This record gives sequence, C-alpha cells and structure tokens, in this order.
Amino acid sequence: MSTSRRTLFATVALIGLGGSAFAQTPPQISRVRGTIDGVDGSSLNVTTRTGDQVTMKLAADASYTLIAPISIEAIKPGSFIGTAAVTQPDGTLKALEIQVFPESMRGVGEGHRPWDLGAGSTMTNGTVGDLKVSSGRLLTLTYKGGEQKVFVPEKAPIITYEPATRDALAKGAHIIAFVAKAADGSLTATRVGVGKDGLVPPM
Repeated sequence: MSTSRRTLFATVALIGLGGSAFAQTPPQISRVRGTIDGVDGSSLNVTTRTGDQVTMKLAADASYTLIAPISIEAIKPGSFIGTAAVTQPDGTLKALEIQVFPESMRGVGEGHRPWDLGAGSTMTNGTVGDLKVSSGRLLTLTYKGGEQKVFVPEKAPIITYEPATRDALAKGAHIIAFVAKAADGSLTATRVGVGKDGLVPPM
C-alpha cells in the first residue's frame, strides 16, 4: 500500500470510528470543526463553527485527507458508506450526510454509535442492501450485528475521501480535526480532514 493510501486509510478510519481508535483515553480526544485562519509553522489557527478561536499544534506524524463532494449516484447496492443521522418517529434514520468510502476503506468503523452532530445524532457505517429511489433515497444499511433503514433527503451532503498532504491547509479552508488535549489545555491535531474547493465537511 502506498504512503498516500496508508495516510488516507488512517484518517478515514478515525473519522468513521469517531475517534474510537483512542478508546483508552476518550476524554482527551475531541473533534474541532471550523475554518482555518492561518498556518504558523507547526501551529494551526482555527475559528470553530461556534465562533471560538483556537490554536492547535500539528503533530509531526499528523495525517491529512481531502473531503470531496460526490454524486448520490455513487451510492449503489453493495456500497460501503457511513452516515451521520437522527432517528425519526418511525424508528428509521434520516441522514444528515453520507460518506461514500473508497473500496479500500470497506469495513472501516463498521457499526452504529452515538455522534456529536446535534442532539440524538448517530454514526452508522455499513453496506447498502435494498435501495429505493423516491424524493431522495431509502437505504437498508447492514453491519455486523444489525441493520438500519436510512432515508437520504435530496439535499443531504454526500462526500468521499481523497489523499492529501499538509499543503491542503490553506487559509479559509474548512476542516474537521481530531485533537488531543494536554493537561495544560493545549491541543495537538493528529488527523485533519480538509474540505476540497471550499466544501464544509458535513460530518
């Protein structure tokens, strides 16, 4: 596997798992979503979606990925996808976004778990089974130990992943960063996903 593919796998795995790769120290790992204000050496200055200004150090071995838009037509029976969603009154899920994983990422973060994209949100990674097209799409998403019915609204963002380097960290770019918080309160980014061409990472 090439270096770029290994980096992509590591970053997407962390996004798909919601940081569970650091399960031994969960209180110290968090996600920062925001816009890059500037890069100063090994530090990244970010304004978060809530308007806070934070500075994080970039780990020497930090990995980077581009988060790129993709057509809903990329979702087919057998596709391995992830979705942040909320539960509807009938028990089905309504997708807030969809991540279409490259084939090399099949199996990453498989399962159903809580997420931090609003009250009651979840993240489900699994394989698309039944698929119906109406005003959006209704998917059967299966994973080891269960399945979920997921409605994908027409306007739900749909993305995929591409390899990237630190050069993707440009002023004005939108990111989702996985950061470790030290005892002194300082933040270190170990993984950074960067929206391609101005895209705001929807997860």
